[in-house]
Parts: sequence; structure tokens; C-alpha cells
Amino acid sequence: MKQKYAVRDLVLIALFAALTAIMAYIAVPMPAGLPPITGQTFAVMLAGLLLGANKGAMSQIIYILLGVVGLPVFAGGTSGLSILVGRSGGFLIGFVLGAFLIGKLTENKREPSLRALSFAALLGGVIVVYIPGILQMAMVLGIPLETAAGFMLPFLPGDFIKVAVSSLLAQRILLALPGKCRPSVN
Repeated sequence: MKQKYAVRDLVLIALFAALTAIMAYIAVPMPAGLPPITGQTFAVMLAGLLLGANKGAMSQIIYILLGVVGLPVFAGGTSGLSILVGRSGGFLIGFVLGAFLIGKLTENKREPSLRALSFAALLGGVIVVYIPGILQMAMVLGIPLETAAGFMLPFLPGDFIKVAVSSLLAQRILLALPGKCRPSVN
């Protein structure tokens, strides 16, 4: 079934693709072989929480496409298909899956609780993003999955902070602007 988007939806999708790109520039370098710590997953969490499943995922697809065609939107100002198939490309794929799952878990709630928003952000924005990321990192670097998963430990404290802040911010926005971001509940 073909998805139709209103102009407001297209603007929101583009806005969250841009937000993800901006957050890629907020980066803390890590030792060789590891992706940098960035604010991108914060944008992914907000995209799912505020836009819902389809629009949230679409914002991340557009973000990835912008980087693949050469715009310097990936972490550290990088771009190109080589990033998508490289050691951190699985995390980019996880952005799409994560935003979609976060949106699916929260979009049909009239007034989502902070607990529900936080659970969705943790599940989609951390766990679902990490799974393809760890798998691809292990494959590209030729290391065991356990080692690749262990590399993610330094990222967890920051990710928990992103979950808390994105959930609080999303709850406030959703309460202040009901029906302006996500699909309406019938």
C-alpha cells in the first residue's frame, strides 16, 4: 500500500533526517575499530517517539541516503557507501529499525507514560540499533560477536542518558502539541 504524506509530514521527516545529521557531528572519538560516540541515537529515539513508526523510519532512510550519495552527514563528517558497508554501517541500518520499533510501540498511545516512552527508546534506540551494529562490526573486523558486544560497554552510560532525555523531551512535546507530530489515535 502506497504511503501518502502531507506537507507537514514531509517537513517533519526532513527535519529529523537533518537532526540526525547534525547529531553526527557531536562525536567523541573512540579507539581504532570502534565507531565514535555520537548524538545520532538521540535523534533516532526522538524520531520514533515523536513521528511514529513510518515517518520516524523514513527520516532515517533519508538520512542514510543523503550520506550514501556523498553528503558528509555520517559521524565525523564522513559519507559514501563505504561507511554503510563498513564497521559502523550496521548501526546505521539499526537507526531505521530502531526508529520504526520505537514508533510502533508508542504511536497509538493517547498519553504515553514516561515509562512506556523510556522502554520504547531503550528497546529500539539501544538494543535494536546495537544488534545489526554489533553483527556487522564483528563481520567486518573479523572478531567474535562477544568481543564486538564488549566494545559497546563504553557507550551504554551515554545511551541511558539519551533514553532518559529523549523520553522526557518527547513526553513534554507530545503533551504540549497533541496530534501535531504523530499519527492521531482514532
